[in-house]
Amino acid sequence: MARKKVIAGNWKMNMTASEGAQLIADLKATCGGNCCCCCAPEVMVFPPFTTIAAVQEAAKGTPLVVGAQNVHWAANGAFTGEISAKMLVEMGVTHVIIGHSERRQYFGETDETVNQRVKAALAAGLKVILCIGETLEEREKGVTEAVIEKQVLWDLADVSMEQLDNVILAYEPVWAIGTGKTATNEQAQAVHAFIRALIEKHFCPVCAGKIRILYGGSMKPANAEGLLAQPDIDGGLIGGAALKAADFVALVKAASATC
Repeated sequence: MARKKVIAGNWKMNMTASEGAQLIADLKATCGGNCCCCCAPEVMVFPPFTTIAAVQEAAKGTPLVVGAQNVHWAANGAFTGEISAKMLVEMGVTHVIIGHSERRQYFGETDETVNQRVKAALAAGLKVILCIGETLEEREKGVTEAVIEKQVLWDLADVSMEQLDNVILAYEPVWAIGTGKTATNEQAQAVHAFIRALIEKHFCPVCAGKIRILYGGSMKPANAEGLLAQPDIDGGLIGGAALKAADFVALVKAASATC
């Protein structure tokens, strides 16, 4: 089943409103309109909450999707510093990242809270990029598949097959991010194939064929071609390279070349 590639830039805690607008202008200038052809991937950026409105304005007239980096599970209430799905929808946001490894590592995110956020986002009509992946310690213990299966089962608990159409998965080999270690094309493909098999097992074969699984392990222009050529890798969730117009456009073009 043909799946449209996705290149999604997670800006993390970078870019003020003015800086974000400038980056969008730089992206458009660098791309020169060549990233919007019929075979181009879906291109998404996920700025900080305070930068979303400026980026939306800068991206008007382009197919660029502007999403959010997180969402709370409650519709409202005494949750200082949090943002609800209703707030994002009213802003015109359509996509949200949930369960990023940094949220799990630094902010106490658990599979239970990830699941609550996923269900709230889907119920509000948002599309979800759900992040899963194992740490260096888990990889070295040989429990990668057990960790991934637990995350898939817990994070997608009570999500229907119909709702799964609005979920994109992102595999983050946490052990390959900032450790000096790298995942080979074959290692990345093996886990992506395992994830797709889990979706077939726990949802349905059609779901498994349709769902897009992104690679979130430091994809860069230098390694994108090999990763994107793998049959079960449907794009990238990009960190550092998303903050440089030339690098990000290079990734978009690399994904276009595989369509």
